[in-house]
Amino acid sequence: MLPEDDKVLIDRLLKRDEQALYEFFKAHEVPLSRFIQRQVSDPHEVEELTQEVFIDFIESLRNFRGDAKVKTFLFSIARHKIIDYIRRKKIKKIVFSKLPPKVVEGLQSIIIDDDIDKKELQEKIAHVFAKLPNDYKVILRLKYIENRKMKEIAASFSLSFKAAESLLYRARRAFVTTYEHYTLVSEIT
Repeated sequence: MLPEDDKVLIDRLLKRDEQALYEFFKAHEVPLSRFIQRQVSDPHEVEELTQEVFIDFIESLRNFRGDAKVKTFLFSIARHKIIDYIRRKKIKKIVFSKLPPKVVEGLQSIIIDDDIDKKELQEKIAHVFAKLPNDYKVILRLKYIENRKMKEIAASFSLSFKAAESLLYRARRAFVTTYEHYTLVSEIT
């Protein structure tokens, strides 16, 4: 059974009571940040995740059934955010760089299930990069390893923003195609 003060809080939040939101945030910000900090060491990431949890909490409040206390609901959202963060971080670390989302999604089950040796995966990716044209290698490295913004990338290539986006799209597509081909060939041999 949901405590009465939680019912009142939810009602106030659903009515967009800014004071209720402020009070809720102030009451839970520190404990929530500490909870996240136990698993995430980077203070900037802790702050970012804390904010994301509060946003997700507010967005999902309408679906809250009252099976648990509001604080439990909030911390369960945090737990899921932490798991997602750790999973993303693990993928990035294993693959030596951030890759296009399509590639990461394709590799995610492989990496998480540990069906493939990490070193082997790194070798595959290095092999794929070696096969790409130089412009593709450079733009992928700038975007996914050096985290450059498209505006900077466009300037470094002396291209318009749209032309740089187009080049990045072609580079991603070439990476995926080359990776799939390399994986298929290595499975056959």
